[in-house]
Amino acid sequence: MTQKLLNRYGGSVPRYTSYPTAPHFHSGVTSETYERWLETLPKNETLSIYLHVPFCQRMCWYCGCHTKISKKYNPISDYAKHMALEMALVAALIPRRQTVKHIHWGGGTPTILSPDDFAALMTRLRTQFDVDPDAEIAVEIDPCTMTHDMAKTLAASGVNRASVGVQDFNASVQKAINRIQTLDQTKTVVTWLRDAGIEKINLDLMYGLPKQTIADAKRSAELSLSLQADRYSVFGYAHVPWMKSHQKMINDNDLPSSEERLAQAAAIAELLEKNGYQAVGLDHYAKPEDPMAKAKHAGELHRNFQGYTTDTASTLIGLGASAIGRMPQGYVQNTSSERQYKAAISKNTFPIARGIALSANDSLRREIIERLMCDLSVDLAALCQNAGVMMSEFAIELTKIQRMGADGLVHVKGGEIQITEAGQPYVRAVCAVFDQFLDTGKARHSKAV
Repeated sequence: MTQKLLNRYGGSVPRYTSYPTAPHFHSGVTSETYERWLETLPKNETLSIYLHVPFCQRMCWYCGCHTKISKKYNPISDYAKHMALEMALVAALIPRRQTVKHIHWGGGTPTILSPDDFAALMTRLRTQFDVDPDAEIAVEIDPCTMTHDMAKTLAASGVNRASVGVQDFNASVQKAINRIQTLDQTKTVVTWLRDAGIEKINLDLMYGLPKQTIADAKRSAELSLSLQADRYSVFGYAHVPWMKSHQKMINDNDLPSSEERLAQAAAIAELLEKNGYQAVGLDHYAKPEDPMAKAKHAGELHRNFQGYTTDTASTLIGLGASAIGRMPQGYVQNTSSERQYKAAISKNTFPIARGIALSANDSLRREIIERLMCDLSVDLAALCQNAGVMMSEFAIELTKIQRMGADGLVHVKGGEIQITEAGQPYVRAVCAVFDQFLDTGKARHSKAV
């Protein structure tokens, strides 16, 4: 039965961190479009901010992020100056000094910034925006390049959550992905963070990596428990060498099968749940008292480009090369070219390369997909009623959902769709039923499982 389901539903589908997904963004959304959207934000709009730092000291071969290797610091320092200018461009156009309740630093390796540059950018953020005293300020950390001084700077700058990359602790897997990182090294960094006052720790684990076995995945999860994290993200490796050329360093023959990937994910989930963590959505786990677990139980969980989140803001400002912003009207994405990014900023122009405006139908489908991803269920009838749409407009989709029901992936009762335990590994495939863009264009995606 497992092989039958994998054959039928384990194909390539998006991860649905947005809808429509990024491959369907287009150049018709421009800098001028973004300016109009910023100028028309409601005056009481709460913002979130994402800052992308596209630099690393070495390339991890599994990485799917936009980044590059930099051995010199001057390009990074110059990039930081342009990020500060981009902040000012945004702040000058929004109707008032908006409140910010979530800030997320991603990359690349955000902590490749010098302590002085990081602190200066955080100061600039507070100058340009009204950062709530209780705002969640999170940063992604590679323990291999982290320093004690940087940990102290993060805390002094207001960072209160750190996502620490682990991936896998087994030597053969680490060699296959070009990321050598010991447990002791990781423990040291976590200790630095906690000693500095950053107590909210997330850990990132992965399955489906080259050379990785079920025993490897379970052992890494077991070792990571000593770090006493509040949350886990457990991602399946997305092998997309046609998008990320460095993934060509990974031998396809070293990758586990879909059945092995399923078993690895299940082994990690079983271990984490046995140790008191609650499953949140498709691939996150949190302690019962954690805000993410509480949001899940309250039906208030959301999803953005960083995965699952408690962030309820409808506006996400993306800063930096390749960063994506989410506005009430649609999505915008900065150019991925560092050169083009800095050239646009230097001319006081937004470096927007593409985006997409949302129709009413897009917004409804986005809400359907988000609820499926977050709640593993959706009341389609209620959402249609709220949107003033007849549920009969989804007749084709419901026919496909009924077929999934026959395979045991979902329960359907009236307009309610509930993903079963057996269907949870195929959540993305269920969501794809409601994706009107999936069969258009030439976008390629990672496998659903």
